[in-house]
Amino acid sequence: MKKYIITAALSLFSIISLSAQSKKDAQVSKLYQNYIAIKSALASDDADKTSKAAVEFIKTASAVDYKVVSEGNLNILRKDATAISEARNITAQRETFYNLSDNMIGLTKEFKLSENPIYVQYCPMADGSWLSDEKKIVNPYYGSSMLSCGSVKSEIK
Repeated sequence: MKKYIITAALSLFSIISLSAQSKKDAQVSKLYQNYIAIKSALASDDADKTSKAAVEFIKTASAVDYKVVSEGNLNILRKDATAISEARNITAQRETFYNLSDNMIGLTKEFKLSENPIYVQYCPMADGSWLSDEKKIVNPYYGSSMLSCGSVKSEIK
């Protein structure tokens, strides 16, 4: 009987731990999806859409628990997203996207965000990296002028 109770308690603890972990991953996963929306808007040369996507990123970052991502990291992410949302042109938005991407790459390596790989891509012309859900290059730094410039540098699994 004792063995059964211990096994049941351990099973319950495992379920609670997995549930807490999946909740943490879900918060960061939503942040990642907001990041992808910013990247896609930049790639389509749409400053207004980029600004709106950055506002959504800020909202999500403000809702992430400090126990999941440190307050300092969230403040840096919000600062970059705020600069993107307030920028009046696509060039200024792309300048700040370098920092946002570097910080999101670091964060993405810490969390399991997808069953599928997340690709770290790099454009040598821009000397910048970004994250993508797919191997196909859709360059946020140059948009339509050099949409396919870049390569996959690594995968985060």
